[in-house]
Amino acid sequence: MYICMMQFYGNGANEMKSRQNLLKMIFLAMMVAVGVVISPILRVEGMCPMAHFINVTCAVFLGPWYAFLCALLIGILRMVFMGIPPLALTGAIFGAFLSGMLYRLSKGKLVCAFLGEVIGTGIIGAILSYPVMTIFWGRTGLTWFFYVPSFIAGTLIGGSIAFIFLKQLANAKLLTKFQQTLGSDVYATQDKVTNDALGIAFCGFLGYLVSVVCVNHFVETPGRAAASIKYIVLAAFVVAAVIYWCMHRKNVNHVQ
Repeated sequence: MYICMMQFYGNGANEMKSRQNLLKMIFLAMMVAVGVVISPILRVEGMCPMAHFINVTCAVFLGPWYAFLCALLIGILRMVFMGIPPLALTGAIFGAFLSGMLYRLSKGKLVCAFLGEVIGTGIIGAILSYPVMTIFWGRTGLTWFFYVPSFIAGTLIGGSIAFIFLKQLANAKLLTKFQQTLGSDVYATQDKVTNDALGIAFCGFLGYLVSVVCVNHFVETPGRAAASIKYIVLAAFVVAAVIYWCMHRKNVNHVQ
């Protein structure tokens, strides 16, 4: 009887594991499809913000190896069907993997997933893009740090969108449910005040982007004042985040 019960529970566990693996494959396929479709949004050579949104989101939901595979498949499809240079790979796979690793090592801190994307793509991927584009794509006049500014800008924008999106899921208690359904690692709830403050600060990067677009499209001859608007917007969000953190952190400590 004991053996029969063990076999029953063992089969149940195997079925659950198979179901979770199937869900992971389906979710991975969906992320690849969405990544290919939305990648042209806001894209210029050397900067693809929405690809970084996919990287961070996939890293949090599925972990580093699935995130790496997702970025790899998206990059290959973009190169084959859209004629994108190898930047589609160097500007995605390193950040996706490092985002998932730092999220796992930090025991579920969303800001670490964001930082992993910035470091992996904005620095490592950007530097490695130089020899790849020079050797395999025949580009000349490049330097080791040629792609760093644009890559970092792209990761800050796309990573900020992903952070805000995932933070809202976490606040709604949905992030943990999704991770449990997929069989991914689930971590204890993180500091809500700190995450909210970071979300406010990261909105500054989106405000920065909106300011740049508005000035370039609606101001014919931007002067020094118009050119400084983007920095003022970014600074305002950062200051607001610091004020929010100080005020609410004091209240939390007082309650404790």
